[in-house]
Amino acid sequence: MKAFVALLTALLMASALLAGCDNEAARFPNRDNFTAATNDYLAKRGHLCLAKYDWPITVPSGSREPDSQQMPLLEKLKMVSGKDVTVPTPNAGAAVAAREYTLTDAGRKYYLQVPVVVRTTTQTVTHPADFCVGTLSLDRLVGWDPPETRDGRTSTSLLFTYRIAPEAWADTPEVLQAFPLLARAIQREGSMQVRLGVHLTRHGWVADELDAQ
Repeated sequence: MKAFVALLTALLMASALLAGCDNEAARFPNRDNFTAATNDYLAKRGHLCLAKYDWPITVPSGSREPDSQQMPLLEKLKMVSGKDVTVPTPNAGAAVAAREYTLTDAGRKYYLQVPVVVRTTTQTVTHPADFCVGTLSLDRLVGWDPPETRDGRTSTSLLFTYRIAPEAWADTPEVLQAFPLLARAIQREGSMQVRLGVHLTRHGWVADELDAQ
């Protein structure tokens, strides 16, 4: 019995050591671990979206904003439905004709409740949802900066190129003309380099964005 207990204890200790080695190996700043971190990020946040965060979207008559062309096209594609309304003009308060667009059942399938982080030079804004028309996957990990540790946090940034799988209805000439940023993202598949911030945790490297919520 004692021999059996000793053998069981040895096996448990060996398993613990192996698990520790696995966790430690995941902490190294190497291609395999950074590739895994990028794939994990893209699996959770790799959506190709149109920056249509809040609905309904109202377009005043005579507007020259992108919505004035994009919303009628989405209505033609039955992703949204529109109705005529009146809205006050800024400052003056006088009512003007407008069209209000809401998502249809078909369109709601593409309105993903996944946080979207938009960074500028002055601020970072997180939107809770967006209208997304495709998915991204890793094409190639280009490289990374040397990791730095500040205030107990070890971090770096990665560069990668991507592949796109757009929805069939979104990858058409009329949609790409109306959504030039979408067209640019598709055209630069496999060549445009994207930067991703990652940091070290006890389980390995994690994208900053995934750990910020």
